[in-house]
Amino acid sequence: MRRLRRTPIHPRIELIPLIDVMTFLLTYFIYATATLMRVDLVPMQLRQFTSGTAATAAPAVTIAVDLDGNVYVDREQVALPQMVEKVREKVSKDRKTVVYLAIAEGQGKVDRAPLLQELWDRLRPLNMTVNLVGRPGAASANRPAGAPVPAPAPAPPAP
Repeated sequence: MRRLRRTPIHPRIELIPLIDVMTFLLTYFIYATATLMRVDLVPMQLRQFTSGTAATAAPAVTIAVDLDGNVYVDREQVALPQMVEKVREKVSKDRKTVVYLAIAEGQGKVDRAPLLQELWDRLRPLNMTVNLVGRPGAASANRPAGAPVPAPAPAPPAP
């Protein structure tokens, strides 16, 4: 029987694929770190100018509806007819006034849907933008700012 002579195979370590993988991992972690870091405030020393004026916050009016269906304008309980006059009075002082509408979260004793419809109908003739205030949901956390809000899924029929 004849014996074949083979040269032994020596394993080789290829460096180019290793460098490619390491570059990819480095790029991924740099990108992930840059997107996950949230910068709330950049610390810096601001100069004080004698000619400057202090910044003021935009004036705002808050309309709140609690679980019992009570309506508040800036923490003062009012009836619906007086609510429009209070808001009109505050907006007439400064046209830059922002109006916020906040609704208490939870299950109340009163159905607040008709109340909100009436409130909205009373605010419509004032020709101002009303901003709804709420907590962002899980779906809105992944949505970029300014993206349209998808329609909610229909509720299952009651048995």
